Amino acid sequence: MIGFKLMAATALAAGVAGCGAEPQSTPTAAQTSNSNQVAMVQVRFLDDKGLPGPVVSSPKVVKTDAEWAKQLTKEQYQIARNKGTEAAFCGAFYDQHKPGIYYCVCCGLPLFTSEAKFDSGTGWPSFFQPVAKENVLSHADHSYGMNRVEVLCARCDAHLGHVFDDGPRPTGLRFCMNSASLTFKENQNLKDATSH
Repeated sequence: MIGFKLMAATALAAGVAGCGAEPQSTPTAAQTSNSNQVAMVQVRFLDDKGLPGPVVSSPKVVKTDAEWAKQLTKEQYQIARNKGTEAAFCGAFYDQHKPGIYYCVCCGLPLFTSEAKFDSGTGWPSFFQPVAKENVLSHADHSYGMNRVEVLCARCDAHLGHVFDDGPRPTGLRFCMNSASLTFKENQNLKDATSH
């Protein structure tokens, strides 16, 4: 547990020090495929009340670096496509208290709701669970001498942030996300869990 707290503190210090991370050079399987087949993923979309629907097949979103750079701002591209990290306490959503849904900035897949958001005190938007386990992927991340678990969008492999095991009930998880990897749409059918 001490090692985990030290790791979390190191990650916080790195985020406060500034933005940016080493680009990941390993392409995804979907990007390296030479076939014309479109890779499919299993995800869940939300209804107008913010409730996840059934698991459905959706095409994997694959674009060139140039296409992503044209679609995203410089900061969004650096974080979502090059695995960067925004500085703590400066992202658009870390202190967001409106009810609504957080989507992937790259492909629009619903990822988190305000009902799962909580104030972690870290300076990044934090959630105790995604809208559906199918909508996010996790991978071991050993960059910067730390052992962390990276969180990616399941449909386009956008870097979202990291997940830690020091979150609140009911999951005990803290999905520590970058605001630049997310977009937000207000939805009055949802409640804001951070106000409770």
